[in-house]
Amino acid sequence: MLAASLVFIACVAYWWWRHKNVKATEPPDLPGGWPVVGYLPRLLTDSCTLWNRLQEVSQEITELGGVVRITIGPRTLYLVTDPEDSLTVAAACMEKDAYYNFGKAWLGHGLLTAKYAIWKNHRKFLNPAFSQILLDTFMSAFNVQSKKLVKYFEKEAGKGFFDHSIHIRHNALETICMTALGVDFTDSNLNSKYVQALELLFNTIVERFLKVWLHSNKTFGWSNLKKKHDACISILHNVSNTVLQKRKAQINQNNDKKGIPGTKFKPFIDLLLELSYEKEVFSDKEIRDHVDTILVAGHDTTATALMFTITLLGSYPEVQEKVFVEIQEVLGEKKDVEKADLTKLVYLEAVLKESMRFFTIVPAIARRLKEDIKLKNCTLSADMTCVVFLFGIHKHPIWGEDVNEFKPERWLAPDCPKVFSAFGMGKRNCIGKTYAMMSMKTTLAHVVRHFRIKADHTKMRVQIGVMIKSAAGHHISIEKRPSATII
Repeated sequence: MLAASLVFIACVAYWWWRHKNVKATEPPDLPGGWPVVGYLPRLLTDSCTLWNRLQEVSQEITELGGVVRITIGPRTLYLVTDPEDSLTVAAACMEKDAYYNFGKAWLGHGLLTAKYAIWKNHRKFLNPAFSQILLDTFMSAFNVQSKKLVKYFEKEAGKGFFDHSIHIRHNALETICMTALGVDFTDSNLNSKYVQALELLFNTIVERFLKVWLHSNKTFGWSNLKKKHDACISILHNVSNTVLQKRKAQINQNNDKKGIPGTKFKPFIDLLLELSYEKEVFSDKEIRDHVDTILVAGHDTTATALMFTITLLGSYPEVQEKVFVEIQEVLGEKKDVEKADLTKLVYLEAVLKESMRFFTIVPAIARRLKEDIKLKNCTLSADMTCVVFLFGIHKHPIWGEDVNEFKPERWLAPDCPKVFSAFGMGKRNCIGKTYAMMSMKTTLAHVVRHFRIKADHTKMRVQIGVMIKSAAGHHISIEKRPSATII
């Protein structure tokens, strides 16, 4: 009892001291916070309600000028939705916040969680693995996997509504293994275990974030949540180790260090292994960290974006038909999408961008401020955390009065805002954004070419975790187009 009382008194004292010492140049407080615990009570709810609340908070922040200050338990955060100020923060602050440490046991020093000094060094070595020349060699695999997804969908044609996200996620995992990791990974059992474990791990990370008493590694280590967390990581590491060992065995067996047969370029995993063997750039642990990172970043966000986009296409038949007409005009009688076709699918790209604006898969980024950051109307203090609401930027009034409407045509207008943030902001953005766009455009071209989709996105219940996903209402129904021939 005495210990609890002392902790409470210490928290109150810290809260009083922090508020007394707020600088006049700092942004305003977001109204509605409680003494000591701040905004924490408003976050302790189910994931769907939490997403709705965060959207309301984002709108409130924008109305207050785009930058506010809040407290969550003992921590003080800055929240930003203003596009210009967000770009300033992203350009000046490269260090990820301590919240990303919650993923360190899983991803180690991968690009998502690494300290800036490590990230800067590793990113330099890894950039060639995502060059346009290399990505162009993946078109064959993108087409093969897209056709495979079409065959999965064909089984559901004419049978009413079904959950297309399951097929998409498994297909995307196979695709990233086949391309960036150079391995044909079609073990459906292991694939399913990975997808399920990933979902559970994301849930434990979010639960830990909301329970501030578990932020400490010591208290977290004593919790039942830690046991669930470790069990999930064990499954995920088993998959990444399987992929890594399979590729090593292929290279040793064939004595092939030239990467994918028929090309002179190396996939991501081959570059890692070469840098490790020949230049000792990466340790075995760092290689596994990067493989784990590319597995999750290369399939989960892509699969989720495709799920939302297909649902939106089914909800807007006029948009879907425009996409279909463009695909027919660009591809003609060709069975496959070629690399030159991707740049011609202009409206399809606009649909993808609008979908990722409408549903921003990674809703926020958090940075640690190493120095004071001067914004338009305030100054953020050093040694604090700044959270940029990417979804808030995508719903900012800068987009116009129709900001809450799904309107792909906005991306074709010359005055379209240059603040597309679906792949992050600044130099520390997603290394695989070009890969993702190429893969998604190829997939959608095959799907829309073969099927007429029906859906209703207004019935969707969106939930927030590490990313946003649909909890319900996203199911689609499909009918085979009369001229379509499944290949």
